[in-house]
Amino acid sequence: MAKEWNLGEKKRALVKGIESAVVVGIVYPNQSVEQVTEYMDELDFLAVTAGAVVKKRFIQKLNNPNNRTFVGKGKAEEIKAYVDSHKIEIVIFDDDLSAKQTGVLEEMMEVKVLDRSTLILDIFAGRAQTAQAKAQVELAQMQYMLPRLKGMWDHLERQKGGIGMRGPGEKEIETDRRIVRDKISVLKKRLEKIDLQARTQRKNRGDMIRVSLVGYTNVGKSTIMNVFGKAQVLAEDKLFATLDTTVRKVVVDRMPFLLSDTVGFIRKLPHHLVESFKSTLDEVRESDLLIQVVDVSHPQYKDQIAVVKKTLKDLGAENIPMLFLFNKMDLFRNNHLDDFLHEEEKKQLIDELKSFWKMKTEDNACFMAAVHKEGLDELRTKLKTLVQELYVKRYPYKTRFW
Repeated sequence: MAKEWNLGEKKRALVKGIESAVVVGIVYPNQSVEQVTEYMDELDFLAVTAGAVVKKRFIQKLNNPNNRTFVGKGKAEEIKAYVDSHKIEIVIFDDDLSAKQTGVLEEMMEVKVLDRSTLILDIFAGRAQTAQAKAQVELAQMQYMLPRLKGMWDHLERQKGGIGMRGPGEKEIETDRRIVRDKISVLKKRLEKIDLQARTQRKNRGDMIRVSLVGYTNVGKSTIMNVFGKAQVLAEDKLFATLDTTVRKVVVDRMPFLLSDTVGFIRKLPHHLVESFKSTLDEVRESDLLIQVVDVSHPQYKDQIAVVKKTLKDLGAENIPMLFLFNKMDLFRNNHLDDFLHEEEKKQLIDELKSFWKMKTEDNACFMAAVHKEGLDELRTKLKTLVQELYVKRYPYKTRFW
């Protein structure tokens, strides 16, 4: 199968559904099939967000990945047969691949082979709007490419554009490590200037308490920002709909504070992406209060809470006071409460859920359905109490009337 990839040619972002894909995952000894199925569901969503249509998924139980083909040789041949018979254009793996594995698989499959990190980086490249976000994504892509340069470009020359090809790789194939390192150096200097401007802006915000929305991607942070902060933030049912931090002044019963919407976290978020976006996430680290938004309707929402906790620890923000906001209560009722249950039984189950998390979070938990503004008054009341306590703690000798 002949492939062409014109060097230096700019590729346009894909229209949804333009490329067909299959996804591949491994069940390791310490994992259950159900857990990996959930991971694959998320990988499907990532692929759709990038602009692909997932036709099939392949899962194999292995103790360790194969050094050459990641999955076993037989499974790789099975994937190859399906790719050929169904004219699949992309094969996406749920774990990171080495340059050698990518090269061997693309030689074998004769189609594009991506791993989870490349897919996430591609989505970020397509969503970046500001100069800061674009530079951060490009830096992350370059840092991800650098250790994979050996043997990478020879097989990429047979590729065409599309998912996984956006960003710096689609502008110029940089075959020399020195060129990539120089580019990384230039991007870092550019980001330092942008970071300096951002720090100056944050210092000029006065003495108001700063509150940030954090959480797993696609849990409803931007919707809450729009409802609560009266902002016009992009909110859609896709992963990483928001990359750039949005800050708005919010007033609750005459008490002002700053509310920020930040980029969502995700399982296996590429390390270089976290490093590159640390400047954007300074808004999180410098916050006085974090609101962790949780999609309580998601089957694995507890695992998502754990991922956010780990990411906040990596950012050095684990000790900031936290309010847990369990969103999408409407979907929770629809998806998890049987229609045959009596209303009293449904109410009892919801009360038990609320009691459990209020106890676990020391009463720092609210419940709402942001789309319908359900629970908004409870959130406003709780926020007013917490923010007022922070003002009193920070300015004990100042008198404020709210």
